[in-house]
Amino acid sequence: MDVGTMLKTLQDPMGIPFYPVLFQILMVITFAVHIMFVNFTLGLSFFSAYGFVRGNGYWGGLSRSLSKATTPNASLAILFGIAPLLFVQVVYDPFWYASNMLSAAWALGFILILMLGYGLTYIFYLKWGPGRGAGFAAIGALSFVLFLFAGAIMHVLGYQLLQPEKWLQWYVEGNGVDASGTSLHAFQLPRFLHFMVPSFAMAGLFLMLYAWYFKDRPDRDREHLARVAGAGAGIAFFFTALQAIVGVWWLFSLPPEFRFFTNPFFLIAAVMGVSLLFYLYLGRKDPFRYAVRAGVWAFLTIFAMSFAREALRTKYVGRFGYSIFDYKVNLDLGSTALFLCTFIVGVFIVSYPVYVAYASGRTAGQYAASPAVHKWGSVCLALLLLWIAAVAGLGIVISVKNYL
Repeated sequence: MDVGTMLKTLQDPMGIPFYPVLFQILMVITFAVHIMFVNFTLGLSFFSAYGFVRGNGYWGGLSRSLSKATTPNASLAILFGIAPLLFVQVVYDPFWYASNMLSAAWALGFILILMLGYGLTYIFYLKWGPGRGAGFAAIGALSFVLFLFAGAIMHVLGYQLLQPEKWLQWYVEGNGVDASGTSLHAFQLPRFLHFMVPSFAMAGLFLMLYAWYFKDRPDRDREHLARVAGAGAGIAFFFTALQAIVGVWWLFSLPPEFRFFTNPFFLIAAVMGVSLLFYLYLGRKDPFRYAVRAGVWAFLTIFAMSFAREALRTKYVGRFGYSIFDYKVNLDLGSTALFLCTFIVGVFIVSYPVYVAYASGRTAGQYAASPAVHKWGSVCLALLLLWIAAVAGLGIVISVKNYL
């Protein structure tokens, strides 16, 4: 059996409930949001520990703020990581499950490593204090290392799935088989760095946005915020330039037959990356003015790169005649409609606490929500209760119908 036939045999015989292009687009969008928060988490965890070690000046004062910001970013990275993971399992199931089985111990260990890093982040934030010694800084540094290690595991799982022609040789050892799942078989340094280096650039961008966010509050030191914004702009520019170099390295490491440098998705992403670098260059001169623009452009660049990443994955799997558009479709409009409604309602509901958090942080003293915001919250609560009732009711109806 050749590789292409094997992959099609491993597909779910029941097919998928809707046209695969929908899942592909949603996979790219949710991955872009996920990787943005991953980058924030890694970068902020590093600089929070770095600031604590410095222990003086604005870095020392920033350490606690950055450690506090790391925790919600880690939560959002995990939350938004679920969706693209599920979409990958839908349209690339032969690749994803085979890769996970080959390194099953690490696939399961990833969860424990992530939990430990997450827990240490909270300890570092909650127990933070200027009187703590160097040993305490190790807690913050270890959380960063664990997050980085978790990223390395996901990198390997994602890279292994692109190489089905090597699965058998990884599984068979001599006259026996390796069913332990304790090996990580594929690691590519430029690809890994291409995902990790932006973490430091995004941390710099976060510092720019942090300074912009608090600049109008009378209880904040304007001079301090100006130094924070300037440092953030410098960090963001340097690591974005470094990311461009790493990106070229990764590009030249790709199979030459792909000719990926001519791919329109890659060209769009490359142009946006260069434009972001230009924005950050301007931001070094006036970080308050360019903070929001650079932030929006950074996300759009990540979004474009996520599309380029998916285009590259289609190149890899296309070597074996695999296309997600050939997947068997068993159209199920009901479940698809329920899913899309859940997605839309979920975005609307989550936007409410995000806005309240944003508005309250820009207010010195106690925040008083406007009547419109109160009404927004009431609508969100009603939608949440309606969704719970609809899903629970649907589950009961289906269960009773199947039983009868």
